[in-house]
Amino acid sequence: MTMGFPVIFFLSCSKNSLNGRIVFTLVPGKLQDLNFVTGDFWRFIPRAQILYIDPDNPDQSAEVLTKEFFSACSPEISYDGRFMLFSAQKKQNDSWQIWEMNLKNLKTRQIITSGENSVDPVYLPDNRLLFSKLVLNDSLKAGYSLYTCNLDGSDEKRITFNPNTYFASTILNDGRILSISRQIYPEQEKEIYMVLRPDGTKAELFYKSAEGKILISRPRETNDGKMVFIESGNANNEADNLVSVSYNRPLHSMTNLSSEIKGYFCSAFPMHSGRLLITWRKSDADRYALYEFDPESILPGKVVYSNPDYNLIDAVIVEKRNRPRKLPSEVDTGVKTGLLLCLNINFSGLQSSGNTFLLPVAARIEVLGIDSTLGVVKVEDDGSFYLKLMADEPFRIQTIDNNGHVLKGPCDWIWLRPNERRGCTGCHEDPECVPDNRVPLSVKKPPVSMPVHVTKVREKGVDLE
Repeated sequence: MTMGFPVIFFLSCSKNSLNGRIVFTLVPGKLQDLNFVTGDFWRFIPRAQILYIDPDNPDQSAEVLTKEFFSACSPEISYDGRFMLFSAQKKQNDSWQIWEMNLKNLKTRQIITSGENSVDPVYLPDNRLLFSKLVLNDSLKAGYSLYTCNLDGSDEKRITFNPNTYFASTILNDGRILSISRQIYPEQEKEIYMVLRPDGTKAELFYKSAEGKILISRPRETNDGKMVFIESGNANNEADNLVSVSYNRPLHSMTNLSSEIKGYFCSAFPMHSGRLLITWRKSDADRYALYEFDPESILPGKVVYSNPDYNLIDAVIVEKRNRPRKLPSEVDTGVKTGLLLCLNINFSGLQSSGNTFLLPVAARIEVLGIDSTLGVVKVEDDGSFYLKLMADEPFRIQTIDNNGHVLKGPCDWIWLRPNERRGCTGCHEDPECVPDNRVPLSVKKPPVSMPVHVTKVREKGVDLE
């Protein structure tokens, strides 16, 4: 390892705190052939190491924290600044697992021990952690699903149940999870930022980039209510963008912070000063280095640390930070179903009081499972429907007119956790639009059980009033 990193020293810091240090992943050679579906060379980086530097002494050499590992990346600091989660391979042919390091004595312990790859760990506010794990031979046809567990690895729980793959998660200050999600079945779709609760409920779209752009970084929340992240332009052979969106309107507030900068970004981390700690390179021939970025001046700023032979990515700061909200959970595993209410399947963001045209009206919906239809349901006169579905089973919905023609193809995959009650406004174009506030006709009747051939489900009683 010393031969592999000739300018880096393995120094002991057990007598000192790492508070205020910058921790980052160092990658030898070029970053190339990144696979945003499997995670190869993106979330799984061969021969990477986690290092730290003291920003107050930039002339000192960086120190390696993970010298006992073949490869390690994705550092995440605990809310008290005392511990660090990371994903690593102990030996070259090992699967990727989750580890935690005590930043005072640098001792490590393995949290996740599994035969499948587990990556992208994040601390949850309730003394649990979140991570992505490969699911093999899965009936839901998923790739990497999201899991939670206690900090000792016990009580592991799966929280996503759709045929998607998830990477690069973070925790918002409101307690929800934000993760890059990409559908991989029945066809591969464009990736999005999906937001959901730590119990897997209320999963929905948070942000989707424009065509030709690829979401490549873990999103980070700033102190002023913005989310910052990186959009790659590789799909169109364009430079990367450092992007921010407002927490309140993520779908309609995108700002390109790097519009005046040519080059490539890899990660961004908010600093207390309002600046961003970024990893950036000017050209493909250069290596990623650490910079301070000032959103006001729109300049890369001063170089914090660089090494001409290595790429520096995923930089974080060791410091205390506010613990996010701990959200209550409605999940009850004794209940085998969830409830879905749609207010008006015919409501669309294209409609307004000034419209002079009429949109096609759906009379029925078809609920589609992974391999077959779950049934066709007539909607109420006001366009509403109310369904009871098996929990933790993915489904999609398409609308049908009176002649049996499909009006709008299947929506994105949805799932309901046990005892979850979800609502949607309709098949609208703008997710910020809502229909009139009224009591839908469908809730005046018992929900329709899906699949339609299931007539009885043994479960706890659910109050539908």
